[in-house]
Amino acid sequence: MIKTLTFALVHIMVAFTVVYTMTGSVVAGGLVALIEPACSNTVAYHFHEKLWDFIRQRRRSVSEPAVYA
Repeated sequence: MIKTLTFALVHIMVAFTVVYTMTGSVVAGGLVALIEPACSNTVAYHFHEKLWDFIRQRRRSVSEPAVYA
């Protein structure tokens, strides 16, 4: 859990730094640093997992030998 929290902190710091460097705005940097990880780590992650579940199932069904009775 500590690794997850420190990764989230690094992600927020990088997002803030990039946006602040591009805009010069602490407010914009702060907003993006809070909103972007929330979106990418929840919404995007959900769909990413759905896609990989689909890929795993497809690979499993293709690699299973056909059984004829």
